[in-house]
Formats: sequence, C-alpha cells, structure tokens
Amino acid sequence: MTSNDAPTDSPKNFEALLDLLEEMSAERDEVSIDNIVEAVGRRSFGPLLLVAGLLTLAPVISGIPGLPTLAAAIILLVSVQLLMARDHFWLPKLMLNRSIASDKFTKALGWMRKPARGIDYLLKNRLVWMLSHKGVRIVAIFCVLIALAMPPMELVPFSANAAGLALALFGLGLMAKDGLLVMVAMLVTLSTLVLVFNQLV
Repeated sequence: MTSNDAPTDSPKNFEALLDLLEEMSAERDEVSIDNIVEAVGRRSFGPLLLVAGLLTLAPVISGIPGLPTLAAAIILLVSVQLLMARDHFWLPKLMLNRSIASDKFTKALGWMRKPARGIDYLLKNRLVWMLSHKGVRIVAIFCVLIALAMPPMELVPFSANAAGLALALFGLGLMAKDGLLVMVAMLVTLSTLVLVFNQLV
C-alpha cells in the first residue's frame, strides 16, 4: 500500500486537508480521533501522518495532556500495519473515542491556515522514486522510530516539536508525491534522534 492507494478524493495538499477537517468539525461539539480518521480515510497514510504531526505542533492542542503520547501510539500502530501490508488501518476503540473540544480543534486549524498557503506553493511532484512501495515502507520505519522515541522526548525540550515537524513533512511529502520533502523529513528525524540520544546518554 502506498499513498497512491488512497481514495481518489483524498486531500493532495495542506489546504485541502484543512478544508476537509474544518467541514468535518463544523457542526460538532467535540472532534474524536474516529471523526478525523473517517474524514481523511482509513487507507490514507499521508494525511494521517500530517494530522498526527500537527497534533504535536499546534500550540492550541499540543498542550492537552496525553495528546502527544496518543499521537505517537496512533503513528506506531498505523506504521506497523503499513509494514505488514494491511489494506486499511485499524485502531482500537479506546484511541478512536478520544476527543477534543471542537472550538479548540477549529482554532488550531485556523492557526495552520496561513502557513499552509505558503507550504502548498513549495510542494512539487519530484523524486517520485522515493514514494515507491519500498520507499513508503522506509518512511513507515522512520515513523516507528519517531513514535518509539516520543515518550523520552518529553525530557528533552523542543524535541517532540521536531518529531511532530518530521511527521508533518512525511505526511505532506506523501500527499503531494514530493520525494524531496520526504528526504528532508528523514534528515529532521535522524537529527532529532541524535539530539535526544546525546541529551539522555
């Protein structure tokens, strides 16, 4: 399964994903993980990565207790299932039922709207060989490493934000078929892991 296996209406850039999530949350008091997963699609690895990354980056929601750990658990489960060649992603109800207030979620989407326009302008269809079946599985391995490292990252200032940035870059790269962005995400991941290792050892 690759990003090409996603549904045809799966968002292809940052703004399209924000539009989709805003529409989904418009008439809800709370937004659950299940709502988000259903909105982006259970076969859409890129959008799920981007959302998980944004959960750790957006200041409005990243400070909610337990949310970064929840994002890490979701990424770990999804990445392992991708490595197992599952044709859709399964998450336990305990995770899917976790929710946040719709107003906080909408505010976070608004915070992302301005940078989204500039980021989408830079996205290009390039180095597509990075997004082959093998390439996407390599991305999944990197995401497993990020997810496993996120709990100790709480002891190293700003490292969790760097991990969230890497996840967001991976997600954007897969969505836009931008292999260069995927390579940048790999460099961010490796740099973050080295930083965390040096700080804790």
